[in-house]
Amino acid sequence: MTIDTANTEQQTYLPPALRPKLAKLGVQHLRDMLLHFPMRYEDQTQVRPISALIEGESVVVEGVVELAETKLKPRRQFVVLLREAGADGISNFAPRLTLRYFNFYPNIVQALKVGATARVFGEVRAGRYGLEMVHPVFKKAVTASSASGTLTPVYPSAGGVPQTALRTLATKARKVAEWQTDLLPRAITEALHLPVWRDAVQVLHQPAQSEPPLALETRTHPAWQRIKFDELLAQQMALRDAKTLRAGESAPAISPTGLLGEPLRQRLPFSLTASQERSLTEVLADMARATPMTRLLQGDVGSGKTVVAALAALIAIEAGYQVAFMAPTELLAEQHFNKLRHWLSDLPVTLTWLTGSLPAAEQKAAQAACKRGETQIAIGTHALFQKKVSFARLGLIVVDEQHRFGVEQRLQLRQRGQQDSERVLAPHTLMMSATPIPRSLAMSYYADLDVSVIDELPQGRQPITTKLVSEARRGEIASRIYAAVQQGAQAYWVCPLIDESELMEVELQNATALYADLVLLMPNVKVALLHGRMKTEEKAATMADFAANRVQVLVATTVIEVGVDVPNASWMVIEHAERFGLAQLHQLRGRVGRGAAASTCILLFADKLSDTAKLRLKVIYENTDGFVIAREDLRIRGPGELLGPRQSGLPSLRYANIEEDVELVEAARDVATKLEHDGTFNKTAFLDRWIKNRAEFAKA
Repeated sequence: MTIDTANTEQQTYLPPALRPKLAKLGVQHLRDMLLHFPMRYEDQTQVRPISALIEGESVVVEGVVELAETKLKPRRQFVVLLREAGADGISNFAPRLTLRYFNFYPNIVQALKVGATARVFGEVRAGRYGLEMVHPVFKKAVTASSASGTLTPVYPSAGGVPQTALRTLATKARKVAEWQTDLLPRAITEALHLPVWRDAVQVLHQPAQSEPPLALETRTHPAWQRIKFDELLAQQMALRDAKTLRAGESAPAISPTGLLGEPLRQRLPFSLTASQERSLTEVLADMARATPMTRLLQGDVGSGKTVVAALAALIAIEAGYQVAFMAPTELLAEQHFNKLRHWLSDLPVTLTWLTGSLPAAEQKAAQAACKRGETQIAIGTHALFQKKVSFARLGLIVVDEQHRFGVEQRLQLRQRGQQDSERVLAPHTLMMSATPIPRSLAMSYYADLDVSVIDELPQGRQPITTKLVSEARRGEIASRIYAAVQQGAQAYWVCPLIDESELMEVELQNATALYADLVLLMPNVKVALLHGRMKTEEKAATMADFAANRVQVLVATTVIEVGVDVPNASWMVIEHAERFGLAQLHQLRGRVGRGAAASTCILLFADKLSDTAKLRLKVIYENTDGFVIAREDLRIRGPGELLGPRQSGLPSLRYANIEEDVELVEAARDVATKLEHDGTFNKTAFLDRWIKNRAEFAKA
């Protein structure tokens, strides 16, 4: 007997008319419907008497059509009066329910004729003449014995894909035997008390009426636990594959000579903390290997990540290699450029500045210097990703605030390695982040990275006092800042907008208006304005004036969020703090507290706050530990928004929640290790089930 494979494949196709709409749901093949789970369920198994209806419930009702007519006013509608089955139609006291259809077709009119027995499902509402249902689903009346004993799934939908079509496709998908195969060894799922794959899928797509509805809705049901575990396991395996793929690449083995690194250490006005030393040791150990380093250096605001990166850069230069040092904004890149130029001023190291705003001639000169190998450290922004930029011997890439760069951009620079005999040597990569990663996030989304943590602040850093103040007291705050400036202090005053915006629901204090107000309120004080629309040279001059205390109050947008280091600045005021995310608030607050003076951060907020805004302000007010703040930020926003698949390069989790399901994350990590050495496990089929475009994922 021969199998008609073409016909079998044809049966798994999606209806052509629905394909574009289903694609918006991530359903591009019938098998995708297996993992397109319902968002909720309706109990259409029990018929509720009309006399027992309660407003707000979604129920099945059966009755006799007593009245059916099309009305034209106040708008065209088909109105049906349904009398409770078995009730005396002559009695005015017989329970009745009104059905309203504003969009209706002849089949509805035909089915709901006077005298017909009808069964409908919908939400009970209070109408002008009693209880009613608007656009209830019409169901043929059936006997109790033939009624379905399962809950009715309601799927996430888009583009007008009807629920009936989604239910039909899900049922069809479950009939394909090979898609129901349990790909995990039963010993593993039994040890974790998880159901078999087929049962879990069946329960979630078509649960019996006896299944606990709360467990289904909250995703704590054993079937949901199985789905979430498999999803997390696939993520762990894909990350390990990505790490293995990178480990197969070649990189220059770089060891320190001390010719540049030691002189820098001697001239620094501070000693490295123990955690800085530990992180540097981990970075150097990676660079000494002939495989590309992919290490994340994370530390709180002001913990001293840049000096660790600078020492790593010098070691690469000692070995004859070049370094690319990237930052997401020109202001931050320029801060790094100035800091490195200051630290390395007496050392034989050539620095090159390369950003998109440079004049064409200067850009060409910088590009030529990189290509000829004359540049030892190229510092810049996205301009370093340009195809025109090439390096003679690129050995190390340092990426600050790495989450702000897209995957493609990071890959483009990693591919700038050079030919070495028969091999292409990929540069080592050191990524830095001032947003500490919660443990659960590190175990999942960053499982393929080696992570170094700077978990202590340098000596002399002053604690920052945080205050929550109503915006109604803005004048009082301005007076306090004015008095502090008179005593020699400096202050940042941050606004979320540059100019007035008609799109905002409420009027926000904007930078240009505030600047004008503070100039009037603070005579004999130099107030300056800094924002992203200014020309590069204007921003640089303004920032230089503030650093030199020629400007005492800097009114700015969030361009100063990261990297800005002015030790004398001890006051920070943030307008409309409720509009900022936790990470932004923590970063902005970290611009002060860098000198000997005690520092204060004042968060001005509007009177009407959402619950989420209140929660954010409470977290930032009560905590200064970046790890605690990051964990709360993850809990409030979730990893999808916190990372974003474009920035992280990782498929977002659809069903698992890494904070709530941390035990499953740990179990998935352990099982991934076990299955690496299990020759009977079909990892390819398992990953194909969960992760599309695995090749692109591995590259990232």
